[in-house]
Amino acid sequence: MEKEEVTKAVAELYGSLPGNILTEEMDIDVSYAGTAMYDAPLTGFGAADDPLFRAYKDPAVIGPWHMSPEEWLPEGKAVVSLFFPASAAVRGSNRDSEGHASVLWTYARVDGQAYIHSFMDRLAAWFRGRGISACVPSSDPRWQQMFAGEGIDGFPDAPKSAFGSRWSERHAAYVCGLGTFCLSKGMITEKGVAGRFASVIVGEAFPADVRPYTGTYDYCTRCGRCAARCPAQAIDPVRGKDHAKCGAFVNASAVMFRPRYGCGLCQTGVPCESHIPGIRAGNPETKVIS
Repeated sequence: MEKEEVTKAVAELYGSLPGNILTEEMDIDVSYAGTAMYDAPLTGFGAADDPLFRAYKDPAVIGPWHMSPEEWLPEGKAVVSLFFPASAAVRGSNRDSEGHASVLWTYARVDGQAYIHSFMDRLAAWFRGRGISACVPSSDPRWQQMFAGEGIDGFPDAPKSAFGSRWSERHAAYVCGLGTFCLSKGMITEKGVAGRFASVIVGEAFPADVRPYTGTYDYCTRCGRCAARCPAQAIDPVRGKDHAKCGAFVNASAVMFRPRYGCGLCQTGVPCESHIPGIRAGNPETKVIS
């Protein structure tokens, strides 16, 4: 199978799968009916045996609880990562919001995530229908998220302050050439930082995409705008991001927006919202999309 077949299938699925367009049946503010939550996804390919996946088990990166592609799917040969950019309507509503998320952003965060889960399950089924094994970690019963102080199954010695999960969509996207991390710990892609990631591990080898960067933060200019936008004051240009503060604020948003939640202010109203803002000093070969 060629990579072009996969990207074509992704495009066709985006055009046919319901759930991305808000409808009155979703229990929403009817003024948003007909709004698309996400634009067509970007697709990146990485090798399942890329050394970075082993490096992610280092406690200084993620931790030993992070499962490698072969642990998810023993016959796995490739990782296909997708980035779903938030639509202009979703980004614009949150860009204009101060102190908390916009209502439309919370729709994209919750209803939109349900759509993305459905999308990835359908994509996995597409592979299986062609005799290729596939595993979507976020839909797998082994997937588990770890919050500070809660620990994670099988790792009693995990730091109590650690945040993470059995599989990091952002780190997979980095391997697959989709983007680099930024000050807010989001990821900047050629379509910016505002959006959601998802991935599937497959038992078919594809040539890995060349990563157009060499450093973890190459696309971030460290402008500090995300820190200024953060209502929880969880981002510091020097000390980095305090995940506990961020998590507590997002959890509290569920009271205001029940049954939804969200924030995302650090992803909107910033130079990297919808494109790569520039390059970091010291890496002049990094691809720039203005």
